Amino acid sequence: MSVDFSKLRIAIVHYWFIDARGGEKVVEALCELFPNADIFTHIFDFKTFSNIAARHTVKTSFIQRLPFAGKAAAYYLPLMPLASEQFDLSAYDLVISSESGPAKALVLREDCVHICYCHSPMRYIWNQYAENLGWTPALLSWPMQLSAHYLRLVDYASAARVDHFIANSTSVARRIQKYYRRPSTVIFPPVEVSAFSPADKEDFYLYCGQLTPYKRPDLAIDCFNELGLPLRVIGDGEMRGALRKRAKPNIRFLGRVDDGELRRHLARCCALVFPGEEDFGIVTVEAMACGRPVIAYGRGGVLDTVIDGITGVLFTEQSLEGLAGAVRRYQALSDTFDPQAIARHAGAFDKPNFMRRITELIQGALQAELASQQR
Repeated sequence: MSVDFSKLRIAIVHYWFIDARGGEKVVEALCELFPNADIFTHIFDFKTFSNIAARHTVKTSFIQRLPFAGKAAAYYLPLMPLASEQFDLSAYDLVISSESGPAKALVLREDCVHICYCHSPMRYIWNQYAENLGWTPALLSWPMQLSAHYLRLVDYASAARVDHFIANSTSVARRIQKYYRRPSTVIFPPVEVSAFSPADKEDFYLYCGQLTPYKRPDLAIDCFNELGLPLRVIGDGEMRGALRKRAKPNIRFLGRVDDGELRRHLARCCALVFPGEEDFGIVTVEAMACGRPVIAYGRGGVLDTVIDGITGVLFTEQSLEGLAGAVRRYQALSDTFDPQAIARHAGAFDKPNFMRRITELIQGALQAELASQQR
């Protein structure tokens, strides 16, 4: 017998609402599933997320009131586990945390079901810690090492408070097992596949994403500098100035664009260039929904989404030579890629599949909790 969600007090906890990215798209889908849910978060941009604020009660932690919270959220990470524990969730029957930071450090009733949709254990203290330390200015190195040590202890301990983990990819499921010693169920994030469709191809490649070190836009710039092929870059970030200086005239920087402009570029590019390791990588599915192949570093979420030689080209060495070789391989195979077949493959990641699977998992968890209470 299914549980009636409308009769439950439900809370959705997300680390922060600053930019509309993949994690926020998951939360927006959860809000559709649970229109009566309340939202708890550390930082909320009421202008950017006015659609959520208009339909849900939004409660923020004390971090919202700290100086420059929206622009300096990462500097307040050591305070966030404490802030999460201050949320009063005693009235709720179901709590869903959306997590790639300290959003799951919650204090709940013993009969409250806590389901965590994990985008990844915190990359900057776990699997990408060494890289992040290498990018950190010397003055901040020791504070980062001390706070990372503390955050690892807190992050591991808070994982024990979760009843059921959901991972957004097979790669993230492995990290959850490695760092938290917990099993998880893989449910891919929702992608609005129906909003994308193939169009006539033009003669340019596309990079789309933040211009930040772990996404490796520098590889894309260096590669297309060497090959001389046209590349358009959508996105912004702290590396933009340096990348523009080293880019040759065949590379155009478009900055941030609206959803319509993004869809037009994805539909008309030769291929999407994806040189970083991502937890899932929603933009790869969006490109494939347009019938466009993806040239990607073969680690992380793309191993769930991109089929080498069928829907794209994967490379195993994250280097200039590795990416350049993959672009050349794509050029040799370009006539063999079938846009319609690629778009059909993307359909497996459409939003209705997410809604159905997560509903089934939550129903099962709630029924198991009810059964345990009756024993």
